[in-house]
Amino acid sequence: MKKRIVGVDEVGRGPLAGPVTICAVAVPVKRDISFLKNFKDSKKLSSRQREEVVKGIKMEKAVCSISSREIDRFGISKAIKKAVRIVLKKLNIDPKSKIFLDGSLKAPKEYVNQKTIIGGDSKNKLIATASVFAKVHRDRLMTKRAERYPRYGFEIHKGYGTLSHRKAIKKYGLCKEHRRSFTRELTKKI
Repeated sequence: MKKRIVGVDEVGRGPLAGPVTICAVAVPVKRDISFLKNFKDSKKLSSRQREEVVKGIKMEKAVCSISSREIDRFGISKAIKKAVRIVLKKLNIDPKSKIFLDGSLKAPKEYVNQKTIIGGDSKNKLIATASVFAKVHRDRLMTKRAERYPRYGFEIHKGYGTLSHRKAIKKYGLCKEHRRSFTRELTKKI
């Protein structure tokens, strides 16, 4: 097991469709991270900027997406908790590694050196990096889902509850990618 400094973030907590995605990035304890200077909170970069930024970065990372079906079955909080556990396990890091997590994220208790930072994706470069990788990964997944379900416009809104998405749900109903637990009120009006 390797001792590392790790940043963890999630994307896709609130959409009406698609997975929630967690990414963890890791660097050796004494590594200079100035090469991450272009990483910002993924919400502050355009899709094109995010794709450009991740192109040249080679670093240890792990990504996990939990499906809408699992979100409906266990709830968003448990889905996120599971994904955090999975990405940290994939990295095979020492439980004493320093782990920075965004927002309300928590690592399993065996990771004794963890810190949750509210707004961490704009305050910590490793969390910001995880944010960008997670967003790029999830956006690519949703673009692929759009090929299977072209009526919904997933390639545009990535499953978020935009007006066009809500109108498509009203017109066509729900598909397998929709989170039933997030669309109950919407489908009552249909």
